[in-house]
Amino acid sequence: MYRVRDDYRRSQAAIAALFCCLGFQYATWVSRIPALKTGLDLSEAQLGLLLMVCGAGAAISFPLVAVLTKRLGSRRLALLSALGLGVVLLALSVTPNYPVTLLIVCCDGIAVGCLNVAMNAQAAALEVKYRRTTMAKMHATFSAGSLFAALLASGVTSLSSALPSHFVTATALLALLVLGASGGLLTDDAPSAEPAVPVAEKKSRGLTLPTRVTIWMGLAMAFGTVTEGAMNDWSALYLKDVAGAAAHLAPLGIAVVSVMMVLARLFADGWRTKWGDDRIVRVGSALAGAGLALALLVGGVVPALIGFACVGLGIAAVTPCVYVAAARQGSDALALVAAMGTTGLLAGPAVIGFIADGTGLAWGMGAVAASALIVSLCATRIRFPALAEA
Repeated sequence: MYRVRDDYRRSQAAIAALFCCLGFQYATWVSRIPALKTGLDLSEAQLGLLLMVCGAGAAISFPLVAVLTKRLGSRRLALLSALGLGVVLLALSVTPNYPVTLLIVCCDGIAVGCLNVAMNAQAAALEVKYRRTTMAKMHATFSAGSLFAALLASGVTSLSSALPSHFVTATALLALLVLGASGGLLTDDAPSAEPAVPVAEKKSRGLTLPTRVTIWMGLAMAFGTVTEGAMNDWSALYLKDVAGAAAHLAPLGIAVVSVMMVLARLFADGWRTKWGDDRIVRVGSALAGAGLALALLVGGVVPALIGFACVGLGIAAVTPCVYVAAARQGSDALALVAAMGTTGLLAGPAVIGFIADGTGLAWGMGAVAASALIVSLCATRIRFPALAEA
């Protein structure tokens, strides 16, 4: 029993290191966007395109990720893509011009897409192998990696504003995380819940058409990430321009959502064990949508903050649960769902901006509430795996 527990904890720590890598790497280079903007003399439009290229690289990586997962397995793909993220940081530290930077950031997006699928496949396999819920804690580790990167950026830039010194330090830390993770990762992915197919078909390493269930999972993931991304991008502006909050109170919107999401993800695995993934997703997303909608109807700063807290609490476990369900459908399903999630995260805030421009930000935030409610509806069409299924 002790051997099994030790093996579980070793694998859990190794997979958590991958999630930490992704959050740490992304937050590292994003935190230095001002330095990149100044060093390359970029306009606001060029900077916006740079950020979009990263998200587009992750979104279009779906066919590549699906094939590489089958050929390499999630363990090797995770290690290679994590090391690739370190190479991206080194390249960004010495990038000579804007076109080269666009290429580097696009490669970063592709590496992010690969690691995102591989690490979630590892976490899903861990749950199946040991019949213990852990996915939500893994996603909380991603947030911890982002926080650590922000603190490191602050400390390094207080000593030197040079990008190479910062990014070389960050790459060294990434390499240590990858080295620490390499020994504990699982060699086998989670078994697929798909029906058996002939041996000749199993040998195919190409893409397969998504099932109806996979499409529902992708929609749930897309609208869930629309909710997450829009809250981060628009909550502060809503508090200031619509709710009438003072300027120093406006950032509290992002803080409330972030804190509630981290706390919920730390406890969500216990909730999943007690109530099941399906109920967590349905009730949680309904709470997020209804709480935000009610806050918008009432108006004011305090109701808005309460509504934002409902969003953070309710939507936090959606992506971990959907990733687990998608992993049980196979690598193609997981890659497609991850790509749709990235697309929602990338396109969602922009769509909300278009709505707000035409009808007002209150209606734009209403669309965010509607997105959360759509997740709840999609969840009724998804068969979430029970923890005992192996």
